[in-house]
Amino acid sequence: MLITDSAALAAFCAKIAGAPYIAVDTEFLRERTYYAQLCLIQVAYGPHSAAIDTLAPGLDLTPLRALLTDPNVIKVFHACSQDLEIFFQRFGAVPGPVFDTQIAASACGHGEQVGYAALVREIVGLELDKSSQATNWSLRPLQPKQVTYAIGDVTHLCVVYERLMVDLDRTGRHAWIAEDMTGLLDASRYAVNPDMSWRRIRIRGADRRALAIARSVAAWRERTAMSRDLPRPWVLHDDAIAEIALNAPEDREQLGRVRALKDGFARGGDGQAVLNAIRQALSEPQDQWPALPERRAPIRGHEALVTLLQALLRLRCEANDVAMNMVASREDLDRLATEEAPDVLALKGWRRAIFGADALALREGRLALTCTAGSVTAIPLG
Repeated sequence: MLITDSAALAAFCAKIAGAPYIAVDTEFLRERTYYAQLCLIQVAYGPHSAAIDTLAPGLDLTPLRALLTDPNVIKVFHACSQDLEIFFQRFGAVPGPVFDTQIAASACGHGEQVGYAALVREIVGLELDKSSQATNWSLRPLQPKQVTYAIGDVTHLCVVYERLMVDLDRTGRHAWIAEDMTGLLDASRYAVNPDMSWRRIRIRGADRRALAIARSVAAWRERTAMSRDLPRPWVLHDDAIAEIALNAPEDREQLGRVRALKDGFARGGDGQAVLNAIRQALSEPQDQWPALPERRAPIRGHEALVTLLQALLRLRCEANDVAMNMVASREDLDRLATEEAPDVLALKGWRRAIFGADALALREGRLALTCTAGSVTAIPLG
């Protein structure tokens, strides 16, 4: 069912208002805009499913917002970060509670960051037709094939969710994913802070002065991209910000020498705005400039120890049928190898039980890895 009017949407939401869960997906475009253009929302539970045309004139989404924010209804997504960001921007709230089937699949032995089509193939036994995935969802009227594809995503998602719940019940692994699911509801993940946007830019050889300039210029770019609803690189590319930060141009002529800038940028209003941002950064007290990232001296044997920890991680994850990246990240392993008491998830809760405790034992010489008949085995020592 394709919903294009407010009465039909209200009736549909009323039918599934008491459901224990709903499967949700979106179709959107963001190649030419800062904010994602939400084109379609798909919702399903049991025999009820619909594609909601968010671009339909006059469509009142209030009943849908109420459903998405109902604390008694679990919202099931697959790889939901972008969807939640869009809903946060559109409704001013993060839908919750949330169940992400990609996270759950990692805890149930389906691999790391498994894609939706692969998960449907494994669990439902269907090969999805993804030919409509890359279509322009903003064009109207929508084609029947598009609507069928869109609704199919959420109807299959219901089956995937119920099968994963059976697996989680059988293995007792609900607690394994609870923290990750709760973390998805943190609104700070989706709220934009322009003054922190410089952190995503790589600037090699930067000192604190360069970082201060990058922070000021990147904040200007973020606010400008938001106000014009344009992708960040269309306003100013990361490479340009890095070069500006390192060279600190003082006037339009010097700014025009930045290779990564578009022709004419330095002569226009944006060029002057960037120069103003540079001056603002340099006028700040130096003790307020961003601190340089801490650089730790290399530790002898670090990579060899990490390699052993990776082997142990793989061994334990294969034995427990869980994705490696759900138990420990590369950063976790680095810290386990170089810090006496690292504060990492791998040493907490169920992760410690299946890997963290043995990782400490390996590091401290109380556990060894050996190969027997082509298989790696962990042997306690002492």
